[in-house]
Amino acid sequence: MRSVIRDKEALMAVSPSAIAAYARASGWTKAEPFGDHSDVYARRGSPEIILPRHQRLGDYASVVQRLIQVFAAVAETTQISLYRDLATADRDVVRVRAPDGDNGSVTLGDGAGLVQGAREMLLAAACSLGTPQPFYRAGANREATDFLSRVRLGQTEHGSFIITLLGPVVPPPIQRRLPLGPDEETEDDPIDRRITTRFVDALNAVRKATEDTLVGQADAFWKAVPLGVSANLCQGLVKTMEPFRLVDITLTWARTRPKPQVRDVVRFAESDVPVLRQAISSFSSGEPQRDAILVGFVRILSRDESELDGTVKLWTWVEGKNRSVSVVLGQSDYERALEAHKEHAAVVFRGDLERSGQRFRLLNPSVVDVIRDEPSPDESSAG
Repeated sequence: MRSVIRDKEALMAVSPSAIAAYARASGWTKAEPFGDHSDVYARRGSPEIILPRHQRLGDYASVVQRLIQVFAAVAETTQISLYRDLATADRDVVRVRAPDGDNGSVTLGDGAGLVQGAREMLLAAACSLGTPQPFYRAGANREATDFLSRVRLGQTEHGSFIITLLGPVVPPPIQRRLPLGPDEETEDDPIDRRITTRFVDALNAVRKATEDTLVGQADAFWKAVPLGVSANLCQGLVKTMEPFRLVDITLTWARTRPKPQVRDVVRFAESDVPVLRQAISSFSSGEPQRDAILVGFVRILSRDESELDGTVKLWTWVEGKNRSVSVVLGQSDYERALEAHKEHAAVVFRGDLERSGQRFRLLNPSVVDVIRDEPSPDESSAG
């Protein structure tokens, strides 16, 4: 028994641009207008179809349902499978596949790691589009976080264990008055397509840098930074693949803005993880974390009698652990840190956090605030 799509909301979710893109990709061509709101499409050996130009038709859901029936019959597939293709025809779709899945399932923790890792990789790729860097501060790039807020988590799919991320809608291209040159194509793409393109390019660059590192090219990852490779991207990749022997990452391009290849696939194996961890360490130690906020307690102070500046050791939470951070302060900030130390008060610092091996320094520091305990009502009245 073949399933039939009858859910009106699901049918209304299929856009006219997605329907037209699927029809064109499947060999139908526009023949003539049909009234003011539709077009007739034809394909040799297949029935003519009428495609709506917008969703304001009163029977739009019924029209989509009939088209799904036709498309599924011609493609010799199920209507459920055809609907999935239509629903994502106007989006770039990222699929992360773990072949180690047990009957299409993984543990809750491993599944959450796949989703979180994929999210971090997309965010890193989006951050690298403007100014490629070896390390990014999470949330600092508004354009990247805006893109991520418009990415949807799709339904999981059969075939080992597969998570699906649906990129924002990719509109069809608009013809320029003059032909595009070969170097202009990417710049003319909308920002969302440029980000997904950078995502694939960066993954391929990680793949090549990993292979080059294994044959002795120690600077391979640093050379790949202009292509979008960063500590953040590698960290997301490690989080995605750590529990599995293999992970396949596939990007299927929106049919509304097709590319010569329908999809790109990049594969990583568990043997890549040690190299990626080394790259993360190299990137993270070489690039300070800009505008970091640290809250902690001053434990050690030192200043030569002839100097105005002084050094303090701040005990604070960094990278998931309590650590000591060295901070060189000017005279006024040093005096504030000294008073906070005497009062056992916490201090809020701002600066660029630099890591060198297992040591941390705060560059360009300033004391933002001193957090003192508020006196209790009894203490206030006693005064």
